[in-house]
Amino acid sequence: MLSEPALENLLAKEFPVDRELIYLNHAAIAPLPLRTGQAIQDFARECVQEGSRHYAHWQDQETRLREQLRALLAAPSVDDIALVKNTSEGLSMIAYGLHWAEGDEVIITNQEFPSNRIIWESLRNQGVVVTEVNVTDAISPDDTIIDAFNDNTRLLSLSSVQYGSGLRLNLKDLGTACKDAGILFCVDAIQGLGVFPHSVHEMNIDFLVADAHKWLLGPEGIGVFYCAEKWRERLKLHEYGWHMVEHMGDFDRRDWLPASSARRFECGSPNTLGVFAFSASLSLLQEIGIDTVEQRILERTHYLRQWIDQHPKLECLSPSGPGQLAGITTFRHPEVGPETLFKALQRHGLMCAPRGGGIRFSPHCYNSIENLNRAVKVVDSCIKSTL
Repeated sequence: MLSEPALENLLAKEFPVDRELIYLNHAAIAPLPLRTGQAIQDFARECVQEGSRHYAHWQDQETRLREQLRALLAAPSVDDIALVKNTSEGLSMIAYGLHWAEGDEVIITNQEFPSNRIIWESLRNQGVVVTEVNVTDAISPDDTIIDAFNDNTRLLSLSSVQYGSGLRLNLKDLGTACKDAGILFCVDAIQGLGVFPHSVHEMNIDFLVADAHKWLLGPEGIGVFYCAEKWRERLKLHEYGWHMVEHMGDFDRRDWLPASSARRFECGSPNTLGVFAFSASLSLLQEIGIDTVEQRILERTHYLRQWIDQHPKLECLSPSGPGQLAGITTFRHPEVGPETLFKALQRHGLMCAPRGGGIRFSPHCYNSIENLNRAVKVVDSCIKSTL
């Protein structure tokens, strides 16, 4: 475990973000750590100078990335890990890999990002019923979701953290309830993975998907798809190619079978540049420690919540119940619309997003308290200049 001074020095080195910016937009796209940018440059230089001379090394790096992701998810095996382009692709593999019967129900919440709604709604022509559970004003969102289970419920698909409100759900309790009820549990972890642990085995998660480019501090265009072993060969495949076969690389072989591992979901050439970049970003999270990352992010979330609570005009739109906090804080002003305020904040170099009916702040572990104080002053200044 790094000492506090060593950690601060590491974070300052790894995130030389433009001092003119206040970057509180990790729920959208995160700045790349210095080591990740260096990995991209090194790989690009190698490709320019030597082409694919070190292709075997590229394959080794892909193997290392799978192990990093296995460790991050506390998954039983690297065979459970597939690399995908994005969360939508992984969710689509699940939705169109399962065999559905007329009347099967998929439960989601009313706060899901479109990817975790549209994909399931697209199954309606197969007789699948999509039920949205309203968790916005629920005293216990987890219990409200569980109470919606019925004999037709086949799958529960939800975000570990909601993109607009920042609501964090109790994955362990929900996973246990799904297991007891014989319901599949699918998690869109894009707003939670990289903030707090997602132990797929302990949480009884059957499927988990997440992109690299938010809290995992990686590039766009690559993500992780975890598929529990018992479901790996039961998901119907829709994409085929040289990379997804058991004997990959044996190009003269005429007979073939899908890979016994989750590589069966990867039809063609990998995103090798993304592999090197993603692995570099994960190495930083591993060096810091995910528990330390979570602690620092929650400290910054608490700091923002206290500021909003003490502000005479601002209203916090994010939940604050026990266990419901993650990295997202959304707030609004009664007289200044979110789009108007957002544009003003952007002009002052404050990177955030208009989401969930308000302004969404999403600091990471490297944002300093001084950084947050600057953000607070910019908000107040923008409000005064707008009114």
